[in-house]
Amino acid sequence: MVDAFRLSFEPIAKTWDSSPVLIVIGSKQQLTASRLIERLPESVRSLWPRMLADVKPGDCSKTVSTWIDDAKVNRVIAGVLPDSCSRHNSPAQPHAIRGLVSDNAKAKGDVTLIMATADSSLAMAQTAAIARGLPSFQRKQTASDSVPSHIHVSFLTDDGSTPDLHKLDTLAYAVRSASEWVDTPTSELHTLELIDHAKKIAKETGAEITVIQGKDLHDKGFGGLWGVGKAANKPPALVVLQHKAKNSTSHVTWVGKGIVYDTGGLSIKDSTHMPGMKADMGGAAAVLAAFRAAVKMGCNVNLSAVLCLAENAIGPDAQRPDDIITLYSGKTVEVNNTDAEGRLVLGDGLAYAVKHLKPDVLIDIATLTGAQLVSTGKRHAAIISNDEAIEQAAVHAGRRSGDLVHPLIYCPEFFRDEFKSDIADMKNSVKDRMNAQTSCAGQFLADHLGDKFTGQWLHIDIAGPAGIGERASGFGVALLLDLLEHNHKS
Repeated sequence: MVDAFRLSFEPIAKTWDSSPVLIVIGSKQQLTASRLIERLPESVRSLWPRMLADVKPGDCSKTVSTWIDDAKVNRVIAGVLPDSCSRHNSPAQPHAIRGLVSDNAKAKGDVTLIMATADSSLAMAQTAAIARGLPSFQRKQTASDSVPSHIHVSFLTDDGSTPDLHKLDTLAYAVRSASEWVDTPTSELHTLELIDHAKKIAKETGAEITVIQGKDLHDKGFGGLWGVGKAANKPPALVVLQHKAKNSTSHVTWVGKGIVYDTGGLSIKDSTHMPGMKADMGGAAAVLAAFRAAVKMGCNVNLSAVLCLAENAIGPDAQRPDDIITLYSGKTVEVNNTDAEGRLVLGDGLAYAVKHLKPDVLIDIATLTGAQLVSTGKRHAAIISNDEAIEQAAVHAGRRSGDLVHPLIYCPEFFRDEFKSDIADMKNSVKDRMNAQTSCAGQFLADHLGDKFTGQWLHIDIAGPAGIGERASGFGVALLLDLLEHNHKS
């Protein structure tokens, strides 16, 4: 595969005249500041204020551009961000930045992209947005013959601060990796291929890795993973990566749903709902990419990543509605909907984490319910937690990172009855779809943590924000990294 873009983060230059295309993004006030104008190519400086005079960005953004007769720079583009945002949005304006980059940075040849921003604290969210606007997966024939464009990114801050360029490079790589894995069709990125990616990352980061796959899952009590994935021609697997930090007594575990394709099983999806189900491993992709990034950034806490990998296929061995399976928690589940499979594999992963990894903080992330979009929309992930402190920490992390989240109801006594079964400990799908489906799905997961788990648990449902149009967003990578940096101390 040929990546159409080479992305690098560089110190701010005195003048921006090294690429044929120059893109400058910021608020109108920042774009008209003298410290910015004096760095523009000389031939455009006098024209710049008039270009921006009548631009009204609205809720998203607005671009204005000009062609210039310059030996080095041919086109200059101003991307004007909205003047303000609501309290449930990120002050970094990542929604607007992604669109500007996607629409304007895909030029042939080199591009210089300048991000004019208030201070370095916004750089991580803005970097994730830039990376999100430049997805790497491509199978167009014309792309394979082209030389990748080199996009040079620099930050010009109002306060003169300088962001950590190594962190920005590492984050951008992680976001683009996660989105690439999600965009790749299952014919190329199946469970075995994801295991290979995990092994390479373990070797690169010095992490310990454990892989339990195929029939071994059944033999060791992982009834959820085995039941969901046993009909596929590539085996299901539980993959665990562990980074052990020096002098740390804190342990954080991330668990990601990795359904590489979801047909719905025998409760099969129809022709309008099945396309795009290669994206049902967005949680595992975010966890794996974020794990690599965290270690590369110098993670100073013990960190584990658990990937719950399976293809929910149909065939003679497919799990049936009415089957009763036993999850790793020891609880029995009457399957009444094979298309509610994500909670089965995650239930196994969470129970394994509690029993063997014993984390202080346990976070799972998954494209779990279509109802999440009804609850919190396409931009905000839904979160559910047993602990108000980490719930609020996640909200603030979302605004800092640009991976926005919003809390849903945590009230086990209202939702457990939705899974009541006469013949097993529970069913896997709710009886009343009008009773907070996304909270119910989260409660199913919580029921497999067991009574001995006393740590913080956070569930993140990313069914909506995991994609933008037909492309993956890499959502969750920046959120997990921000939470790790600001909320989990060694």
